[in-house]
Amino acid sequence: MTNGKRVRVVAAGDHFILPSLIKEALARELTGDVVELRLGWPLEPFGPVAEVQEASDAEDELIDALAGAEVLVTQMGPVTEKVLDACPELRLVVVCRGGPVNVNLDAAKRHDVRVCFAPGRNAAATAEFTVGLMLSALRRIPQAHEPLARHGSWEGATYYTYEHSGLELEDLPVGLVGYGAVGSRVARVLCAFGARVMVYDPYVKGEIHGLRVASLDELLRSSRVITLHARLTPETRGLIGARELGLLPSGAVVVNAARGALLDEDALCEALENGQVSAAALDTYVQEPLPPASRLHALTDRVVLTPHLGGASRAVAEKAAAIAAAEVARWARGEPLAHCLT
Repeated sequence: MTNGKRVRVVAAGDHFILPSLIKEALARELTGDVVELRLGWPLEPFGPVAEVQEASDAEDELIDALAGAEVLVTQMGPVTEKVLDACPELRLVVVCRGGPVNVNLDAAKRHDVRVCFAPGRNAAATAEFTVGLMLSALRRIPQAHEPLARHGSWEGATYYTYEHSGLELEDLPVGLVGYGAVGSRVARVLCAFGARVMVYDPYVKGEIHGLRVASLDELLRSSRVITLHARLTPETRGLIGARELGLLPSGAVVVNAARGALLDEDALCEALENGQVSAAALDTYVQEPLPPASRLHALTDRVVLTPHLGGASRAVAEKAAAIAAAEVARWARGEPLAHCLT
């Protein structure tokens, strides 16, 4: 436990990273007064709040909880200009996520508020989930499950016919777009399955698991399966569109558990409908929750859809709380912060 100053902390958790988890992690690191606040996510969807993205719509609740507090630990709390203006004693915000997309960083800098985050907290969980999505799409597991579980029908046995049977990972050419904390783990697992792993990531140097390819086009032309692991930036938004999907071998499979906007959903639906893509497995979408009018709902015989669950493991919540608490303790001791943006 730190010998630093006693601090007042607001643990603005939610239904995943519980306020109690944050409080327990803080208690192991420092002495302080902790106020617990539970926000509505994921039972209530996140979205844009004022000038920040992917936050809970709870500015007023957060302002009330932060009265007199120096530190905020949160996952979805909206740290907007309004919140920062109303909380002059706030000095540190620690976001329990891989990036502080719920924080107005420019405003935080103007208010002399340090902003930290929790990189790598969900890398293992998301990598495992990605491989699960891939296997589900390749072997048509949800489509075979549905008639038997819902109706007692054996019609899923049609997936044992040659025409409808799936692909196995062994010897299958699988292309990874991105080789960060998640992509590198997925590559290791796929290599263990015996897949022929190829990687496109112009920012990663050094050794990789698999074959490095020089261009995205080369990766697409060579891959029976592609899985997306790039960060969403202005350059990568819409990275995989109609042209790129057209480069895939006919009947390829597309997996996306990264960010929905990396992929042009309309172009994917077109490719699924015309057979250029035989199956897709998606955990993230351009708009979340996925709108009822989305064309993807009409393609459930070819798609696996999950509601952004890639990082949903208990270990992720516990790890995020521990990373955040350690950062608060470093701040209280006056030590350099490990994952700080402002």
